[in-house]
Amino acid sequence: MRRRRPERREILPDPVYNDIEVAKFINYIMERGKKGVAEKIFYNAMDVIKTKTKSAGLKIFQEAIKNVSPLLEVKSKRIGGATYQVPIEVPKNRQFYLSSHWIINAAVSRGGKPMADRLANELIAAANNEGGAIKKKDDTHRMAEANKAFAHFGKARR
Repeated sequence: MRRRRPERREILPDPVYNDIEVAKFINYIMERGKKGVAEKIFYNAMDVIKTKTKSAGLKIFQEAIKNVSPLLEVKSKRIGGATYQVPIEVPKNRQFYLSSHWIINAAVSRGGKPMADRLANELIAAANNEGGAIKKKDDTHRMAEANKAFAHFGKARR
């Protein structure tokens, strides 16, 4: 018998923008429990965005998340000894999780400048539908499109 699922933790909105999505994004940036460092990176990135684009950093952030959020992804399903990549729709909370991680990973892989600058550049690029995170989303959608023939496996058997 399975044990009960742990209850979901309530995340408090961040102190500056009073936004839960920003708080989650900061938590995704955080490494080794260093939240202060993660907050500094995010808020400095917002300042860099403001100076570069002359528009609100939060607006660019939300636009970037919206543009990078995938609608479809593939999940491996074993059916009769064969493994199929079955395309499925992505739930809302997973869309935010995936887009956040893709943006952060694309920023990390840029290299060179401080993380705040790299994150700012990646968010600006994502808001303009370009950059590494958008490429990752397109690859995911392409995979789902290529495996559309197996979509019926996702519905019938659970």
